[in-house]
Amino acid sequence: MVVEDGMDVGERLKLVRSRQGLSQRELAKRAGVTNATISLIEQNRVSPSVSSLKKVLEGIPMSLAEFFTFELPAAAPSYVYRSTEQPDLGRPGVQMHLIGSGQRDRQIGLLRERYVPGADTGETMLQHAGQECGVVVCGEVELTVDGRVHLLHPGDGYYFPSTLPHRFRNPGAEAAEIVSASSPPVF
Repeated sequence: MVVEDGMDVGERLKLVRSRQGLSQRELAKRAGVTNATISLIEQNRVSPSVSSLKKVLEGIPMSLAEFFTFELPAAAPSYVYRSTEQPDLGRPGVQMHLIGSGQRDRQIGLLRERYVPGADTGETMLQHAGQECGVVVCGEVELTVDGRVHLLHPGDGYYFPSTLPHRFRNPGAEAAEIVSASSPPVF
C-alpha cells in the first residue's frame, strides 16, 4: 500500500517506530503480534489490513489518522551537483550549466559556461540587476562591458556591475570555458 505522499506503509511504519525509539521486537510485544509480522510489514512483503495496522499502531500508541498524516522529515539538502545534474540553460554553441539549481533561496547564480569557437551570448547586450564575476578556465573570451572590449585568457577574471550592457564571445579557434557567478542570481 502506497500512501498519498509516495511513502509506502512499511517505510512509514519503520520511520514512526524509529522515531519512538522502539525495536521491532518491542513494538511487536506491545502490539501483541509476532516480530516477524512487524518485519514483513516494514519490508513491504505483506500489506496489512486496516484492522491489523490499527493493532500494530496501538503499540506505539498512534491512531490511523496520525499515522497517515504525520510530518515526514524534509529531504536532506544536496550540497554536491555532479556534472550530469547541472541543467544547461544555454543556447546552440553556448552551454551554461547551473550549479545549485535545486537550492531554495539561492543568493548566488553559479554557472559553468562553455563557448564553441565563434559562439556568443547574442547580438543584444545583456543587462540585469546585480553584479557578476568569473574566471576563464580555458580558451579565449572576448568580454564587452559598457562599450569596452577586453580579450581574456586562461586565469584572467572579471567583475562588473551587471546593470552595464555586456556580452561574451569566443573569438578563438578552440572552445572556451568560464566559471561565473552573479548576485542576485539571474537564472
